[in-house]
Amino acid sequence: MGSAPPTMKRSWHLRSDEVAFRPIGPSGRRVVRPSGRTGVERISDRSKVTRLRYQIIHDGIPALRNTLPDPYDHIPRSVVVTANDYPAGTTFPEHAHGRGQFAFASRGTISVSTPHGRWLVPPQRACWVPPGVRHEMTMTGAVTMLNTFVSDDAARAAGLPDQCGVYGVSPLLRQLIDDAIELPAMYDVDGRAGKLMALLVAEIATMPRLSLHAPLPADARLASICRHLFASPSIAADLDQVATHAGVSRRTFTRLFRAQTGVSFAAWRQQVCMLAAITRLSDGQPVTRVAFELGYASASAFTSAFRRILGDTPSRYLEARR
Repeated sequence: MGSAPPTMKRSWHLRSDEVAFRPIGPSGRRVVRPSGRTGVERISDRSKVTRLRYQIIHDGIPALRNTLPDPYDHIPRSVVVTANDYPAGTTFPEHAHGRGQFAFASRGTISVSTPHGRWLVPPQRACWVPPGVRHEMTMTGAVTMLNTFVSDDAARAAGLPDQCGVYGVSPLLRQLIDDAIELPAMYDVDGRAGKLMALLVAEIATMPRLSLHAPLPADARLASICRHLFASPSIAADLDQVATHAGVSRRTFTRLFRAQTGVSFAAWRQQVCMLAAITRLSDGQPVTRVAFELGYASASAFTSAFRRILGDTPSRYLEARR
């Protein structure tokens, strides 16, 4: 997938000062943007840059419109692993990769959005984004993200999913990723490094899928309501009111919502609240505050719902993932 490699000019290395973070908007959130030209942009504060542990084997790679520049797309290896540190609030605007991306949150929480829904990646979990899928990523708190980029052919051969999803990460897979980070970009595919990468991809294919996803309906009226609830989640969101805002009857809203998401509005609303709760709790907010902000009548009611859906109390859930 992707365009043909550009003409080779000379060898260079992508250093840690070659990705720009620009604060935008009144919130001051940091956004990683393509430079929009051949080459790179530099920033002066090197404590807030991406740490990329791979070599770039050529330059002259232009930034594509609305696409983050992926120089590793042209490395002649089917699997490339990178390690990146991001400050809190960093957002990658909607973009797509020529390779599939297995984004492991070694530290911090990542929110991933596509036209089809939203996924939450807690610490020590990972999200799979298939090749070519447009997505946006936002970092909650400081994040260390270990990315395994897999070519389309290798992803198909390994039987990796063709849809986004959040997955568990086994101790073996964590170790394989850690080892792969230290390999040179042009590793020997016929030697130990090549076998390690093959095992890494095979292990990804066996990871359990987790229910940390809220689908987005295709109907524009329903999708608008859902995006509003993504931004301001509340367990008290009333079905009659949201149907009225969508301009349809309660019956039509209920029918369309289930047909396009596979779940009832009540179940979807609860899932959105749980995803928001994980994000806020991971950010250090107390349980009582999170419970009331999400519209629960009490902290105990919130804790009961959290345990029923996620299998543990909020404190134990977070402790197990640190």
